Amino acid sequence: MPSVRIPVAALSGGRRLFTQVRRAWDRPLTAYYLILGGSLLIIVLGLVMVYSASQIKALQSGLAPSFFFRKQLLAAAIGGVLLLAASRMTVKLHRAMAYPLLAVSVFLMCLVQIPGIGVAVNGNQNWLNLGGPFQMQPSEFGKLALVLWGADLLARKQEKKLLAQWKHLLVPLAPVAFLLLALIMLGGDMGTAIILTAILFGLLWLAGAPTRLFAGVLGAAAAIGVLLIATSANRMSRLGCIFATDPGPGDKCWQAVHGIYALASGGFFGSGLGASMEKWGELPEPHTDFIFAITGEELGLAGTLSVLALFAALGYAGIRVAGRTEDTFVRYTAGGVTTWIMAQAMINIGAVLGLLPIAGVPLPLFSYGGSALLPTMFAIGLLIAFAREEPAARAALAALATRKPVFGRRPAAVRWKTMRRRVKKRPSGER
Repeated sequence: MPSVRIPVAALSGGRRLFTQVRRAWDRPLTAYYLILGGSLLIIVLGLVMVYSASQIKALQSGLAPSFFFRKQLLAAAIGGVLLLAASRMTVKLHRAMAYPLLAVSVFLMCLVQIPGIGVAVNGNQNWLNLGGPFQMQPSEFGKLALVLWGADLLARKQEKKLLAQWKHLLVPLAPVAFLLLALIMLGGDMGTAIILTAILFGLLWLAGAPTRLFAGVLGAAAAIGVLLIATSANRMSRLGCIFATDPGPGDKCWQAVHGIYALASGGFFGSGLGASMEKWGELPEPHTDFIFAITGEELGLAGTLSVLALFAALGYAGIRVAGRTEDTFVRYTAGGVTTWIMAQAMINIGAVLGLLPIAGVPLPLFSYGGSALLPTMFAIGLLIAFAREEPAARAALAALATRKPVFGRRPAAVRWKTMRRRVKKRPSGER
């Protein structure tokens, strides 16, 4: 068999391209652009898919076709303000918010359990009625509160070199987390409880918890989870729908199976935006928990892989911010936010793919729901602020600011230097 020779020019070209890509990937502002661009793309694509997936649901409820889209657009606009505010706040102000946010979240989560104040949705009493069509789920803000408060607590203890003792590592972090979990589980929302547990484990991992301590807490959480699942017929039925290909007796796996049908019928490039068949009453919650299935049906494998790539880029950037900073609070907060978003995305997508039980959690930044979108966008603003405050990134942004025009005009000093460089490039004899 004759050997195939690869031209030297092709090898050098490929090596040069790899070097350029690697150099671009290692630039100081890479994480900043990935977080900002990736999150905005997810939000915009999510708005498009919410509009497409929710029209039939709105018409069936006697509402205008754009009802859910308009509410999501309003939430995205408010979330944009929160994102901008969080990205401009100082680390000191972020830390000052931790305790008030935790106290308000616990108070609101207690209000949910009061009859006549709390509202039950799909069997879970985790909502507060704000008047009219607006409702709020305080447990979504509890995720943000646990991240900020836990990061501030661990950072202060690390400054005092107390984290080497297991009691300082767990107390009061674990008791407060268990309090939040108890308030959530009183309402029956196990999906949110799983994400809160993931945040707790993420913070403990970042704090350097010993393996046996980490394994012990993980084992206790797993035992509690098994007990909660075994004592609930609804949760046991959801567990039995993993890898299901048939709705089964009583159509108990109807939602899981029709999510697979939606993904399978999309093919490589989908049936076209707005052309989903499953959203016509076949697939429950097409604009919230199972919006990823509608995305697969209308945009195909290309659309779903694009969403996965955006989340992967966002997760990589969050890990990079947490790994490169010298500020312990920033490290814990960035790691906690990344754990929260990635865990929730994996739980949602895993349920749609039939690999995990349906937990009833939305796809972050993508699914319909203002209560989930607002704290998540604020958390993205935190990541943007941290990515911009890296010393190398700050220097790069300062260099960009001196080169770019400000409101259409350049500062005099910068204009003089630029003109001076241009004069040097002109040939002799030219004025």
